[in-house]
Amino acid sequence: MSKDNLIAPSILSADFARLGEEVDKVLASGADIVHFDVMDNHYVPNLTIGPLVCEALRKYGITAPIDVHLMVKPVDRIIPDFANAGASYITFHPEASEHIDRSLQLIRDHGCKSGLVFNPATPLSYLEYVMDKVDMILLMSVNPGFGGQKFIPGTLEKLRQARRMIDESGLDIRLEIDGGVKVDNIREIKAAGADTFVAGSAIFGAGKAEDANRYDSVLRAMRDELAKAG
Repeated sequence: MSKDNLIAPSILSADFARLGEEVDKVLASGADIVHFDVMDNHYVPNLTIGPLVCEALRKYGITAPIDVHLMVKPVDRIIPDFANAGASYITFHPEASEHIDRSLQLIRDHGCKSGLVFNPATPLSYLEYVMDKVDMILLMSVNPGFGGQKFIPGTLEKLRQARRMIDESGLDIRLEIDGGVKVDNIREIKAAGADTFVAGSAIFGAGKAEDANRYDSVLRAMRDELAKAG
């Protein structure tokens, strides 16, 4: 099932003093989705942002899809808050939910698209009985908690496995990758089956004052590499 390639900059690497402006610029540069990394200093060893930031971006005027990746445990309490704050996708880790099917249904009941996130050592077998309730599968190509980490090469085979599962299911499910994605490996990642690409420092750390929207050059370079993957 062929899908458009979507680029999802992670605002974890943006300038938070100018967040609305940063998101405006990266979307004007050609990004598709705003990626939120939500960490609780419990499930992962870091603390980031909550639903108030999501709501603030919506009030600022951001209309692009917002993809909320919950690295929190437990997840059910916070899902309605992000849905009400304007999230489009809400994804979570199976280890962080006592009842995965219930959490997925909770996301959909609140009008959002749902997804599961898999750490590098988490098996895809969690998907076996819930594929019909999943709109997004997100594979972590680093261990979650911090930006700027290097891509774990073993994730490529896991991507191929996830792509086979999606294609065999016949369901409309996006396959997202997050961690160490940059211009020089995005083509290989696309070839392994991904169609949605999260990048943080590789985008926000590559801004150029001479670009009209600051991030035009890096987004164009990523698009060029994706086009070469076919």
